[in-house]
Amino acid sequence: MSARGGGQQRRTGGKPDRGRSGPPVIRGRRDDARLADELRNMDGASYGRYKSLSGDWDFGDFTLTIERVQADPFAPPSRVAVSIPADVAGLPDEAWRSPVRRRATADYIIRRAYQTLKGSRLRIDVGGQEVLERSACRIDRGAVRLSLGIELPGHGRRIDGRTAERELCDRVPDLVDALVWEELDPDQATTFADTVEDAVALREALGGLDLVAFVADGAVLPRRSGISDLPMTGDVVSFTSPESMRVTVKLPHRGEVSGLGIPEGITLIVGGGFHGKSTLLHALERGVYDHVPGDGRELVVTKADAVKIRAEEGRRVERTDVSAFVRNLPTGADTSDFSTENASGSTSQAANIAESLEAGATVLLVDEDTTATNLMIRDSRMQRLVHGDREPLTPFVDLVRPFAREHGISTVLVMGGSGDYFDVADQVIMLDGYRPYDVTERARELAAQRSDAEVTPPVNRVIDPRSVDSTARGRSRIKRRDMDVLTFGETDIDVRHLTQLTDPSQIIGVGLALRLLRDEGLLDGERTLSEALDALEERLDREGTDLLGRGHSGDHALPRRFEIAAALNRLRTLRVRATVA
Repeated sequence: MSARGGGQQRRTGGKPDRGRSGPPVIRGRRDDARLADELRNMDGASYGRYKSLSGDWDFGDFTLTIERVQADPFAPPSRVAVSIPADVAGLPDEAWRSPVRRRATADYIIRRAYQTLKGSRLRIDVGGQEVLERSACRIDRGAVRLSLGIELPGHGRRIDGRTAERELCDRVPDLVDALVWEELDPDQATTFADTVEDAVALREALGGLDLVAFVADGAVLPRRSGISDLPMTGDVVSFTSPESMRVTVKLPHRGEVSGLGIPEGITLIVGGGFHGKSTLLHALERGVYDHVPGDGRELVVTKADAVKIRAEEGRRVERTDVSAFVRNLPTGADTSDFSTENASGSTSQAANIAESLEAGATVLLVDEDTTATNLMIRDSRMQRLVHGDREPLTPFVDLVRPFAREHGISTVLVMGGSGDYFDVADQVIMLDGYRPYDVTERARELAAQRSDAEVTPPVNRVIDPRSVDSTARGRSRIKRRDMDVLTFGETDIDVRHLTQLTDPSQIIGVGLALRLLRDEGLLDGERTLSEALDALEERLDREGTDLLGRGHSGDHALPRRFEIAAALNRLRTLRVRATVA
């Protein structure tokens, strides 16, 4: 249905401009036939001639915009956008009537585009099992805009015009044809959006049910491998909730669903090795996001403000209140205003907890395998050997109960090596062969009396905006290296332990959010970090990836406030101007 013809074919490209600005942009009629003609005539020309194509090209039923042209064949890919009007896209109102369905439908379109573009030089940011708001597709009142990358073809540093013509003048119209509603699978697209809407409704229902998480009966939690987030296939044990902890919830599309409801408070997950403890916690960690149909975790949801906590030896800490965990240091340092360039396992974990609470977390997810043992427990024999006045650490086991009862901070904790947490747990779930059992009463029979420590909320911090700078050599620089490093200006931020960053494009989103905090004055030297995150979240809720991506032509996805704060706290140039109790 795309308009692919019309217009007399003639050479109209101007001579290359040898100056810094490159060749002049092509003027006059700019339609698909003219674009095809120009590309054929450019064949064999200097690669820089591609820049003359910048701007809009009218294909009749859609517009192709060449937004950025790479400098040479070895540079990062060029960027193009495809704008499909609402009357051509044909999306029904129910596909985009709410922000949730709009995000889901956009994600579905991205996945269909990815399939259509296989074998092409055109690329779209498709993501994995989570349904995120991405810059790759935006729906505005039924109109669809796709953002694509393309490695413009060349023979060395000469233009391969024939291949470019096929990509831009044939493959793009084929893509548009494949993505209009009548060519999509409407039932599949509707099911996709219904699945996401059910997950959002379930997550929103948790608070009213006094739950922090829900795992549906029949869920498939194990993943295919350590490097694949796809569901395990074959002989898989699907999830079955213990009767005593089973909760039934009615959802908009699925109707009534039953599963394990994890209550507010302190939940201990125990069991032998390889029986599924960490697998369950990993599913809860990812439950802050919605998942695609067929993932197996579509109805595994966790409160949106749940944060995974771990030790992170070697990270920098800037004026963070860790006094609940660390007191009376031999150096005499003030642990209510604690800084270090090289944190130990215990102080890094204490800082991670304090910073997460400062950012607004109400649920902590903890796996003993990635924690500092000396911050988690101190058994009676160790306490007899090393007296309290010589031990500056207050173990988490003494703090977790007052966190919950006095400050409303719930904890879900995987513990396989110590029974000390039986003393403080509100409920205990044992995994045996990937099947959960409620062993709370048996754990209470084994529990001992324990005194709790005093807990005060960590202080809030006011960030010095001058210490948050994305510029390098006079230009904003935001890049990533795999899932490990975010380059922000002149500084590399280690994000490999931020395991709730699930997608490479989220890492770029974090960098863009940090830049936005600084450039939009949200970090103004007066607001606390928590207030700045509130202001950022409010604007992102209204404007989404459009706001985040201003001035950035690459792919990005919307991150949570907690990963934004966590990356900021790991920025080694960060400075805190003041603290506020």
